[in-house]
Amino acid sequence: MFAVIRDRNRQYRLAEGDVVAFDKLAAEVGTQLEFDQVLMVADDAGVQVGTPLVEGARVTAEVVGHERAPKVEVFKFKRRKTYKRLRGHRQPYTLLKILSVTRA
Repeated sequence: MFAVIRDRNRQYRLAEGDVVAFDKLAAEVGTQLEFDQVLMVADDAGVQVGTPLVEGARVTAEVVGHERAPKVEVFKFKRRKTYKRLRGHRQPYTLLKILSVTRA
């Protein structure tokens, strides 16, 4: 059984037992989160697509940890002008373990 949810203008395909990296969430490690903006639910019985949301469907997840992605370096350079800029960025994200996917 899996579901497609919407969280802050991004869509995620989630199944029970998956560990998924979300954009950073303000939640402590070990807390449980519930997502109610479910766009689609599919299992052995069939597929249920919402218009736009599936009524009564929920996805429960637990916060596993907070991490940062590998560094991305941005290098700007203009030849013969002595112009060089080096910037680095590490995107923070939250790891969630999907506990259950339920439909109405």
